[in-house]
Amino acid sequence: MDKFTLLDGVVAPLDRANVDTDAIIPKQFLKSIHRTGFGPNLFDEWRYLDHGEPGMDNSKRPLNPDFVLNQERYAGASILLTRKNFGCGSSREHAPWALEQYGFRAVIAPSFADIFFNNCFKNGLLPIRLDESDVEQLFQFVEANIGARLIVNLENQTVSTKDGALSLHFDVDAFRKYCLLNGLDDIGLTLVHAEKIREFEKKHIQAQPWLAKTI
Repeated sequence: MDKFTLLDGVVAPLDRANVDTDAIIPKQFLKSIHRTGFGPNLFDEWRYLDHGEPGMDNSKRPLNPDFVLNQERYAGASILLTRKNFGCGSSREHAPWALEQYGFRAVIAPSFADIFFNNCFKNGLLPIRLDESDVEQLFQFVEANIGARLIVNLENQTVSTKDGALSLHFDVDAFRKYCLLNGLDDIGLTLVHAEKIREFEKKHIQAQPWLAKTI
C-alpha cells in the first residue's frame, strides 16, 4: 500500500453520526470477488437518486445534488470529516476499500467502530480520533472556507490549517504509525523478513529432505 507521511487535502464534511458500513458501501456491491472498483459506489444510496447495482454505468446515473460529495466545493477531497461512531454495523473490509478507492486518505471523527478502525490501518487509510469539540471546530472551519484544506502530518501526529492558526494533536498506536509511514500492510510486513524466511526454508529442507516432496 502507499506510504502515508504528509497529506495536504481538501476536506469533505459528512455531518452525520453513526454512519454504518452499509451506508459506506451497500451490501449488493459485496458480490464482487475483486478488491478494486468500489470508489464509484461509495455512499451509493446517498450519492445517487436511483438504486445502484454492480455493473451499472455510474456515469449515467442521476446524482443527488444535495449530497456533500456531489458539490463542486468538495471536489477532489482526500480528507473526510464526520461525526461519532463512524463505520459501525457489519465488519466489511469493503468499507475502507471504497473510501480509499474514492480518494480519501484520512477520516476524522470523534469515534469509530472498532473493526472498521482496525481495517482502515490495514488498507492505508488513517482514522483520526479527535474530541467532539475539536471536530466541531473543524466543521465550522470547513463551512466558512470554500475549498478548505487541512494538513495531516502523521510523523508529528497533527491536523492543522495551512496558515497554522489551528493545530490539533491526535494519538496513534506506534506500530500502526510505523506501518503507515512505511506503506506496510500485513503482506508487506511479512516480506520485510523475506530473506530470513528463505534462509529458514533452505535450512529446514536440508535438515529434513523428505519434506521437499510435499512442499
